Amino acid sequence: MLDDPHTTSNPEPQLRGSNQSGMRAWNERLVLSILRRQGPMSKADIARVTGLSTQTAWVIIRALEKDGLLEKGKPQRGRVGQPSVPMSLSPDGALFLGLKIGRRSSELVLMDFVGTIRARRTLIYRWPTPGSVLEFAHGAIDAVLAEVAPALRARIAGLGVAMPFQLWQWSARIGAPPADLAGWETLDIRAELARAYPFPVFLQNDASSACGAELVFGHAVPAGDFLYFYVGYFIGGGVVLDGQLYTGRTGNAGAVGSMPVRGDGGATVQLIERASISGLEEMLEAAGHPAASLWETPSAWTIDAAILDRWIEAAGQGIADAALAAVALVDFDAVIIDGSMPADVRARLVEIAEARMRGHNLSGIAEPAFGEGSLGPQARTLGAAAIPLSERFLVDRSGLAMAG
Repeated sequence: MLDDPHTTSNPEPQLRGSNQSGMRAWNERLVLSILRRQGPMSKADIARVTGLSTQTAWVIIRALEKDGLLEKGKPQRGRVGQPSVPMSLSPDGALFLGLKIGRRSSELVLMDFVGTIRARRTLIYRWPTPGSVLEFAHGAIDAVLAEVAPALRARIAGLGVAMPFQLWQWSARIGAPPADLAGWETLDIRAELARAYPFPVFLQNDASSACGAELVFGHAVPAGDFLYFYVGYFIGGGVVLDGQLYTGRTGNAGAVGSMPVRGDGGATVQLIERASISGLEEMLEAAGHPAASLWETPSAWTIDAAILDRWIEAAGQGIADAALAAVALVDFDAVIIDGSMPADVRARLVEIAEARMRGHNLSGIAEPAFGEGSLGPQARTLGAAAIPLSERFLVDRSGLAMAG
């Protein structure tokens, strides 16, 4: 069975200040988180924003600089006194591998400490067999590691794996022979990869990982609680409470695809049937239109406009139904929608979902704000790489709010 999304006991990379579970001291993580969120800052500003004493802040900054996690910028002269020297994250401070396993493709990336993707490998398939995915993962990781300078290999701080849980149960929906996916039930992919490499390996649901990537890299992340929808081959979601990704008892919180919504003719169906890109693919193929661009060029679809319009309307209505049910249980401040789709399609989907939400009877419910995610097709892969980044170097947004 799939294991819990925890780190392994493999030897740690040569990074100062990590304890047995790979966690840095909270104040160090706070400084790194603030610089990631707000950009370069002087030592005095870091002390002010964190609420740390000047001496404590300077000791932490010197230690992080010694570790290679921070670097000095060019001195900036003010009107009086000595020039101010901004501190910023060092791109080479730590490197992270991210493996996204999807129902149509797998992707591996190498990400640096500021979030830049330095290498990428992709495999497209009809469905993900365990053997083909493991072969791709090992080959891609080995190829990427071979391109990393020897001095930097010790700074690889972990591998995050983002994938749908219980993949073996999805054979009928993706048209795969059950025998092709059956191996996922007994494969512990995290342990399998951990045995092969000298860094921690983490596992997380792919939609939760996309939500986590929005928290770390998003351009306009809501300040409070929000519900996140990610529209991929199948729609999935994430839950953010008190500024922190909430994955639940089994790691599968935010499984919005299973929520009941209205279907054609008033029948009740699961959201996965109304708001998944697989449904758009079926509509296109049924009409004799090509659907390859949905997967080959997710940022620029070339598909029939009338069919796309019908899918956006159905998907938007379904998301509105699911969002209403969720908001009735948890008083979410916002609903964020992202997906493996062009930006203009995402914008239209958000517009329709918000409009259909307003069409419901909202008595007794505080209507949430609707917004777009900012990472699109790369959200799940970035989210995979962000798992070790978050686990080892960052504090959650509630910690940043306390510091502010």
